[in-house]
Amino acid sequence: MRAPCRFRAIPSCRAALLGGVLLLAPAVAPTVAQAQEAAAVTAIATPRTPIPAEAASASVTRFSFIAYGDTRGRRDGVAEQYEHSLVVESMLRTIKSMEHGPDPVRFVLQSGDAVVNGRDPKQWNVSFVGLINRLTTVGGVPYFLAPGNHDVTSSGDLGASGRVEALQHYLSAMRQLIPADGATRRLDGYPTYAFGYGNTFVIAFDSNIAEDPTQLAWVRGQLEGLDRKRFPHVVAFFHHPAFSSGPHGGTTIERPTVAVRERYMPLFRKHHVELLFTGHEHFFEHWVERYRDASGQTRRIDQIVSGGGGAPVYTYQGEPDLRAYASAGGADSVRLTHLVKPGTQPGDNPYHYLVVHVDGPRVWMDVIGVDWGVGFSPYRANRAVLGDTAVRR
Repeated sequence: MRAPCRFRAIPSCRAALLGGVLLLAPAVAPTVAQAQEAAAVTAIATPRTPIPAEAASASVTRFSFIAYGDTRGRRDGVAEQYEHSLVVESMLRTIKSMEHGPDPVRFVLQSGDAVVNGRDPKQWNVSFVGLINRLTTVGGVPYFLAPGNHDVTSSGDLGASGRVEALQHYLSAMRQLIPADGATRRLDGYPTYAFGYGNTFVIAFDSNIAEDPTQLAWVRGQLEGLDRKRFPHVVAFFHHPAFSSGPHGGTTIERPTVAVRERYMPLFRKHHVELLFTGHEHFFEHWVERYRDASGQTRRIDQIVSGGGGAPVYTYQGEPDLRAYASAGGADSVRLTHLVKPGTQPGDNPYHYLVVHVDGPRVWMDVIGVDWGVGFSPYRANRAVLGDTAVRR
């Protein structure tokens, strides 16, 4: 007679007694489909008010958008990003308060490092996607993310296994928000895309692979083919700043930074790109590059580092040595000003985001501090005019 099994508390095996000997059979392995389902990253919900077709917004000259970066949290994969949630809730209040005003918020730009480890689907699903769903559904606005090194790894090798896996997770999360492969404003297979709204053109690229010639050629093509009468304002957002003064800058010159300086900044000068929104450094700082264009006119690029989305706070580490960069841009008479420096203490650098206002040729920005940073005033106020308003195209 077969003895009754008393080992039901062992969940990972099937147990039986045969001749007084305990036999353990391994649990049935999950199917490939089950494993793929467990590893799937959920797509962020489509926005209640999507970006319209470019032609449909051609008459729009006044609106706002939000920019920020570096939202990775201390418990990614375990719980929702708490610090990031404080930022999101403040954004929702701002979006609501501006909804019926002269320049409502029309989209959000995030410059990278959504999660700590983009190869882990749980970090996207548990900690990030739900928060962004609040922005797209409750706030109703489109959300655009440029990949950071934590999202798709810091590898410059497109075929690196870790990058391939992480990039797929990024694309899964963003698949309902960015242009699809095959679209004019998307580089197939890359997290590199663009869109136009009103009088402003926005381009996102992956600075982890800033040396990649295919991506660079695509960005160049987008800028060369742009109707500048329709789009007098051009904005680029990406993760690695060309200049910064935190642990990733100062005396440190990282590989992507070198490539951004050497390959993208001359391109941005040539095509009069006005605004750069970056992250990587977890604080706020503002750089201004002035240069002379081919016609002899003095122009300006504002590079804003805004990494206050909830990641651990960084502090000022020293000025970068930009002599070689300025020398390389000598033909353009490049001059750099560090307009706002981050603080030397963590308490100087609160969580924050930016509200960028566009009104015809004028662009200005409000820096919104969050939680203990309410009242943050990096300019002795929280507002700054961007660009040289005397310059007209």
